[in-house]
Amino acid sequence: MVIKQLYVAVCMVTLVVVSAACTNINIYERTEYFPTHTWADSVKPSFTFNITDTTQPYNLYIVLRHTDAYHFNNMWVNVTTKAPQGKPETQMLELPLATNANGWLAKGMDDIFEHRIRINQYPVNLKLGTYQFTLQHTMRENPLTNVLNAGIRVERLQ
Repeated sequence: MVIKQLYVAVCMVTLVVVSAACTNINIYERTEYFPTHTWADSVKPSFTFNITDTTQPYNLYIVLRHTDAYHFNNMWVNVTTKAPQGKPETQMLELPLATNANGWLAKGMDDIFEHRIRINQYPVNLKLGTYQFTLQHTMRENPLTNVLNAGIRVERLQ
């Protein structure tokens, strides 16, 4: 009986410590899957989410999944952002995916690699309301082969 109570107490303490150790809260993460593993520049995945907490800063990420056969070290992407009551703004970003010396800059399993690339240099404060992000690759190869998913991730810092 005492061992069972000790076990429950240890589990509860572990749960509290693990919960308190988290510094980022995933607010939103969605990706669009490309069934043929090709991303045509005419396909523009769009993602919409709501911000309800304006007191904390956020980090914004592009999420990309590709196979080991992807034959570029980077990807150029137009990111169009529409903030609440704002006009759409587009920025072209170069997303580094690999280095010549070390290979892919991502976590991988078998021949699939996932990148979460932060697109804001510093945490940003977002306005209350609905945001829309649209992605479009601008690579010379079209369609872009060996790409599985593209998406957006939003994390709130605590």
